Amino acid sequence: MSKTAAPRLAPPAKGYLKIGDVARIVSMSPTMLRAWEKLGLTRPVRTRSKYRLYTPQDVKVLKQARYLRRVRGLNAAAIVEQLRGQGLITRKAARAHDASQGIGRRLRNLRSQQGKSLAQVAGQAGISVGFLSAIERSQMSASVGTLRRLARIYDLNILDFFEASDGYQPLVKPRQRKRLQAGPGVGMELLAWGNTVMEPHLFRVAPGAGSGDSYSHEGEEFLFILKGQLDIALEDEAFNLRSGDSFYFQSKTQHHWRNPGKSETLILWINTPPTF
Repeated sequence: MSKTAAPRLAPPAKGYLKIGDVARIVSMSPTMLRAWEKLGLTRPVRTRSKYRLYTPQDVKVLKQARYLRRVRGLNAAAIVEQLRGQGLITRKAARAHDASQGIGRRLRNLRSQQGKSLAQVAGQAGISVGFLSAIERSQMSASVGTLRRLARIYDLNILDFFEASDGYQPLVKPRQRKRLQAGPGVGMELLAWGNTVMEPHLFRVAPGAGSGDSYSHEGEEFLFILKGQLDIALEDEAFNLRSGDSFYFQSKTQHHWRNPGKSETLILWINTPPTF
């Protein structure tokens, strides 16, 4: 039986494909594509209008995921592990889904322990009930700004959403870092923990990703851009940071940030005291 080749689609500028094009190529609905993104299988670039743009590598990964689901009958966790073993996704991407699920369970348990309704917490955080419910069920991930507001409601900080630490240790190897997915395209890796007066992170920010809404908290912050660039706004003043730049500010200043570039931004980000 002959196979009909998928039609060649004219990609947008610079080789990117729109979500509708990818859906036709891999025979998946846009909704399913977004679900695979939450699993960490793809990291589509976002335009300023928030449209997703996919690379040929994304298409390759999605085709293999479809095969593993439909032909071999694997579940989501098994598919992620298979793709990681094949070198199609990184170990970091494979952990993203588990990390986001942990946050959802933690938030749901905190709300239940305090006897609060979805509507009460959503109102305090300035988000919809549906969005909060989706976060708690690990169907959507929250931005840094949203996580910060939720943490404040429960008298916590974002540090409390990381995996439980093993106590203070002077040396932390890369494989030992505590990791947290803070919204689409934003990965936080904790570089030290325990009884510290500083809270050092390694931030990985995908193109177009960022903090979401503005937020503030007590303390001071220092950033050093290891790779890429970052747009950061302190109230009404905007700055563009590039590789090699350092930046210091008071955390109580309302701030938000995003990666305006076309490649991942890597940031050494230090808060003191550890109230992030």
